[in-house]
Amino acid sequence: MHTFLDISRLLHAAWRATPTGIDRVELAYARRIAGAPPGTVTFVAEIPLIGFTALPGALVRDMVAQLHAAWDGGGPLPTALARRLRLAQPFGRGALLEAFARPGHKVFLLVSHRALDRPVAVTAIRRHGCHFVPLIHDLIPLQHPEYARPGQREAHRARVQTTATLADAVIVNSAATEAELKPWLALRPEPLPIAVAPLGVAPPQVALPPVALRPYFVILGTIEPRKNHLLLLNLWRQFAASLGAAAPRLVVVGRRGWENENILDMLDRCAALDGLVREAGSLPDREVASLLRGARALLFPSFAEGFGLPLAEALALGVPAICSDLPALREVGQKVPDYLDPLDGAAWRAAVLDYARPDSLARRNQLNRMPGWRAPTWDEHFAKVEEMLASLGAPSANPASARHAVTPRSPALLSARRDEGPL
Repeated sequence: MHTFLDISRLLHAAWRATPTGIDRVELAYARRIAGAPPGTVTFVAEIPLIGFTALPGALVRDMVAQLHAAWDGGGPLPTALARRLRLAQPFGRGALLEAFARPGHKVFLLVSHRALDRPVAVTAIRRHGCHFVPLIHDLIPLQHPEYARPGQREAHRARVQTTATLADAVIVNSAATEAELKPWLALRPEPLPIAVAPLGVAPPQVALPPVALRPYFVILGTIEPRKNHLLLLNLWRQFAASLGAAAPRLVVVGRRGWENENILDMLDRCAALDGLVREAGSLPDREVASLLRGARALLFPSFAEGFGLPLAEALALGVPAICSDLPALREVGQKVPDYLDPLDGAAWRAAVLDYARPDSLARRNQLNRMPGWRAPTWDEHFAKVEEMLASLGAPSANPASARHAVTPRSPALLSARRDEGPL
């Protein structure tokens, strides 16, 4: 099997000091595929208005190794290599066509959401005899457009439509994502193979830091309304009024996102939070792991998730978690965390105050449940994906055949645009 992997996202992420969750997934795929036998892998990237082009494999492997090291420990970012790769893009069309011309089973993997809203480029790939297999991380912009940036609902609808009409198989990160995606695939004339492959987690194993002077909690992730930081900041304002300096601390880890005016106003201007809430920003993985190891718990009051990497990473480090009662988070955490309604402020207040105590029974009970939990691994993820890819038959000679059930002007899609229902 010859694998084509799009790493367009990594070429842009090479300038980021810390990755997003999707960045991590594309990096994991790039590292895995980089170890495949010579002649069986082609790394590609998309040039706007032109399409996909092949990249020099040796440069990609060097960039991937350096990027992994940088995100793990905060080393130098491979910006020079990424710049060289971007300059090489226009010269890779011939190499891509040569790889397409080789006989045998060919698979094109798109594991970020990039280019999924541009089906013309995907159609061109399929016409060269490639199976097209995307990875869908979530349907949050469709299910919860109020938490997405302007325009993302329409863009994500286009991504799902591309998946429904052009994919030969699809990868999802959880059964919860599969359940949300399946109705959008219902009008396909044949079932679409779906690999439910949880994302691997392997946080750096760091030593337990010295006991903090005051107990503290961590919230980890991009600061955006969906993550429900506002609930915790309001709780800590209450703690400041009722407990003063004796209140537990909160460490906010993650870059500032979008649509955040109320949250950022509290972080920047709420004097009551001074000394109790610390915005740490983006940190290398080792620093995050060290912070988590010393915390009383990870707090994860999110309104919607497709998988929940922070929860998996915390549990992999042996750190308790208090999180929202969401299907995806229950799938990841199983019976270990304490699950709460993300709108139940009183329950979150009681849980935080309980976990802050050195003799917390709830925290001790969760630690006792921890040995029954096992972290998902990338090896397991790729075993499921590779099994599905090996089972695919020859792709259709005509990518548009058997795809007329869903078209940009079909009544089903027009209805979906009106109702936000499935394709």
